[in-house]
Amino acid sequence: MSPADPGEALAREHIVYADYQSAKPLDPRVVTAMLPYFTEKFGNAASLHGVGDVATAALEEARARVAAFFGAEPREIVFTSGATEASNLALVGYALRNRRKGDHVIISEAEHISILNIAKYLEKNGFRVTRLPIDLYGRVSAKKLRARITDETILVSVQWASSEIGTVQPIAEIAEMLEGTGIALHSDAVAAEGLMPIDTGVVPVSLLSLSSNDLYGPRGLGALYVRQGVQVAPVLLGGGQERGLRSGSEDLASIVGMAEAADILGAEMGVEVSRIQAIRDRLAERVLAEIPDSHLNGHPEQRLPNNAHFRFDAVEGEAMVLSLRDGGIAASTGSACSSKTLEPSHTLLSCGLLHEEAHGSLEFTFGRWSREDDVERIMAALPGVIARLRALSPLYKTTAPAAT
Repeated sequence: MSPADPGEALAREHIVYADYQSAKPLDPRVVTAMLPYFTEKFGNAASLHGVGDVATAALEEARARVAAFFGAEPREIVFTSGATEASNLALVGYALRNRRKGDHVIISEAEHISILNIAKYLEKNGFRVTRLPIDLYGRVSAKKLRARITDETILVSVQWASSEIGTVQPIAEIAEMLEGTGIALHSDAVAAEGLMPIDTGVVPVSLLSLSSNDLYGPRGLGALYVRQGVQVAPVLLGGGQERGLRSGSEDLASIVGMAEAADILGAEMGVEVSRIQAIRDRLAERVLAEIPDSHLNGHPEQRLPNNAHFRFDAVEGEAMVLSLRDGGIAASTGSACSSKTLEPSHTLLSCGLLHEEAHGSLEFTFGRWSREDDVERIMAALPGVIARLRALSPLYKTTAPAAT
């Protein structure tokens, strides 16, 4: 039986799926590539017999394919259980391994909650963490970063792009500024991978957190790019797999799936991104033109091509998500990892928004199975949802027409 097509499944359920940033469906071609590694080629790469040799060959071939997609060498890719583990290995592992050089780490205020929590852990363990402010678009300044560097700074972590508001950071400029200083640059590339070129041969980051699912590969798998010569300490101890940096038997089927997903994107990303961006642009144009008191969050130009993140005056984000859900439209208020806290977005607050403004945000992200008529479905429902919720809100005041 052939793997189900996600687009057909969504169409049968009459669902408009516009939450690709939180989860992407597995491409059926990836599923097909993975299947033999559950049954026929089930060996452990650590085994010394022939079945293990087959697994080892598949593992290293997949590593080379993933590395090629990011402009890396195969030995610079370490497979993990996901991007969160990759970031723990990057930040905690680098800080511990290089503590003799200094104890100061800089992160941006716009980082994903996983990075923020790792920073808190480092602070509890004797490191000093500086949080770099962002501008009203969610973008960091290389100049302001430079001003916060001290003789004790050993590591800087700035995301490639925001998974929430879509703003792309000036990573190339930051990498160029830090080159030759001895300070490592880590970037969480999860939101950007597969949507824009990421080439470690062009942008000399030291460490890069990656996710399989954000390439339309299997969930529960990620990778850390570790530039040759960068030293990190393992944070997960055991049998010494992945060059001793990440112990535990490798999930071979998922690793093969990530490699297949990377190959597909390598061949199709240009056309796919152009199509997705056209859908996003059409939605942004219509929302801002047709819904009063609506605003686009994030940078108007330096942003991910699939991301449309809005705020609506006097409307609460969770209420919008639930109302759209009743109409078969899946959207979000921001990061899925922090959505259950009901707290306003730390990113939007750092952009200078008030609490009530940050609470009124709604995120649409598009992907491989998004269709042009998704915009029509969204716009058939969204204006009415906003109008109904505003009618219930004591905070919304319509402007009366001028007297004639």
